[in-house]
Amino acid sequence: MPRRTVTMLASTLVLIALLCVGVLTKVPYAEMSPGPTTNTLSSVGGKPVLQVSGRKTYPTSGHLNMVTVRVTSADTRLNMVEAVYGWLAHDQVVVPHDTLYPDGQTEQQSTQENAEEFSESQESAKVSALRLLHIPFVSHVDVASVLKGSPAEGTLHAGDLILAVDGTKVTRQEQVAQLVTKHEPGQDVTFTVVPAEQAAEAKKADKQPTGGREVVVKTATSHDQGKKRAIVGIAAGTDHTFPFSIDIKLADVGGPSAGLMFSLGLVDKLTPGSLTGGSFVAGTGTIDDSGAVGPIGGIAMKLVGARDAGARYFLTPADNCAAAAADTPSGLTLVKVKNISDAKASLDKIRTGDTAGLPRCSAG
Repeated sequence: MPRRTVTMLASTLVLIALLCVGVLTKVPYAEMSPGPTTNTLSSVGGKPVLQVSGRKTYPTSGHLNMVTVRVTSADTRLNMVEAVYGWLAHDQVVVPHDTLYPDGQTEQQSTQENAEEFSESQESAKVSALRLLHIPFVSHVDVASVLKGSPAEGTLHAGDLILAVDGTKVTRQEQVAQLVTKHEPGQDVTFTVVPAEQAAEAKKADKQPTGGREVVVKTATSHDQGKKRAIVGIAAGTDHTFPFSIDIKLADVGGPSAGLMFSLGLVDKLTPGSLTGGSFVAGTGTIDDSGAVGPIGGIAMKLVGARDAGARYFLTPADNCAAAAADTPSGLTLVKVKNISDAKASLDKIRTGDTAGLPRCSAG
């Protein structure tokens, strides 16, 4: 057999062997790729993504798209070939598996966490939109969670509304800890609460919860930086009762990053005219009750997904701007936003054609 043929055959066999090793060898990495985008002004499955009842709404036009990232499951391990391909591909990102699923987090745990964050982002989107529009609503302090084995377990429950502590009316969640820690460990604290079931029924009917009953909890001792303080074992949160019904429906989506776009979609539906003027705008960002926009993960993949869907402008959290500007898909203008007021002001410029005045992201 000619030497050249032998060399080619040997090289082919080595290549096949390396390919087999690459396919069979699992590596501790996961993959991120662009996920689907959804126009928050549209309907999915025949139902509006944002449904408002009991308040006048207005026709909308254009797009206010939220974007997603598709990730490999917690149980999936890439092989070496898939990892190398992902590193080389422009529309995929390969990251350490623990980045997406820290501390051995399971698929079920990740899904549950994402669902909780998604629900919280919906609530904050409603609050920030109504505050921007100066539409009044009522906020309540509630029990967000109860620590297992704590004095409050079995007496206070997640979802209970806290009206007062030791007779002092509470209107902010931080007041609860302040009033509890005035006690010495072992002393009783009296909470005036509306039970979770009663509060949920009132909220479902768009009514203010009424009544309240007193429950007494004996404090325990917590050691905080060498100091003893009284605790009851609850985390306080904030719940809201709105003057009309707002329902956000979008299946198979998790995490908090759609908050900004949900909020802007609500603003558009609740005000005359079109925020976008018919333009295709996409965006991302968490949002809190004050309207502040926070950073998100997977920005590069979200930009690709938005561009592929047809977006021309992308509302980008300020803290993501540098990374986004370093690799912006062609034809997509990155608009820097710090809060919902920034975002609305930028949409006003897009609608009127004053795009030269947009606050843009820069790589520096």
